[in-house]
Amino acid sequence: MDVELRQLRCLVAIVDEGSFTDAAIALGVSQAAVSRSLASLERALGVRLLRRTSREVTPTGTGLRVLAHARRVLGEVDDLVREATSGAARLRMGYAWAALGRHTPAFQRRWTAAHPGTDLQLVRVNSATAGLAEGACELSVVRRPVDDRRFDSAIVGLERRLCAVAADDPLARRRSVRLADLSARTLLVDRRTGTTTTDLWPPDSRPATEATHDVDDWLTVISTGRCIGVTAEATAHQYPRPGVVYRPVRDAEPIAVRLAWWRDDPHPAAQAAIELLTALYRGD
Repeated sequence: MDVELRQLRCLVAIVDEGSFTDAAIALGVSQAAVSRSLASLERALGVRLLRRTSREVTPTGTGLRVLAHARRVLGEVDDLVREATSGAARLRMGYAWAALGRHTPAFQRRWTAAHPGTDLQLVRVNSATAGLAEGACELSVVRRPVDDRRFDSAIVGLERRLCAVAADDPLARRRSVRLADLSARTLLVDRRTGTTTTDLWPPDSRPATEATHDVDDWLTVISTGRCIGVTAEATAHQYPRPGVVYRPVRDAEPIAVRLAWWRDDPHPAAQAAIELLTALYRGD
């Protein structure tokens, strides 16, 4: 069974325009071509799709169901074409938790001013590559090394590690904390995308852990006081939450912020994004 896009377009045009004649005009073909396309579609499917009288053309019951599918298929094909041909006209930047923290608004404003022909879209995808491997973006912001050989990455800046605790936790009264202050607590971690593991602590003083998979759940559990979190500074800027306090971990190594992209298919604007973000993190 061979069903072609031109046949589906013909069916939709006949119904939308109300006649074979008007459908032919809308499609820029002859009326005979419209009739042949519809007839071949009906033969391929083995069903009658339209009722034709001297005054009107209406879908059969089966025709209505096929018409709904045809509209979805044609819409998805249009999306496919736009996706493949968007080129430099669109740049989707994925992130898992916190985008670019306090630099996010400045990055968006400066990008729009410097690159008005490339629409910047920030896309949140909670995966290890922040949507890159899933095809949801052309660049992604990641905060741990990218080991997949399909991708390249560049460090654009560094962020402090912060501890997130409930507002009534005794640690919330301090200006900063040390890793040793956290070793007896339960650490809430996202093993897929998180920046924190127990490797930050010596083997004999590592905290217990619980798992989470989403920043909102992470914040909700921390606000109860049951667990604490350690995260990149960007999280505090993007997710201020009543009941949760962030404090710097003064003896923890900073977190490298990376931009990642497909090694064999870099976006034309990738270098410009790297340079702009590097300048923002540097304080330019």
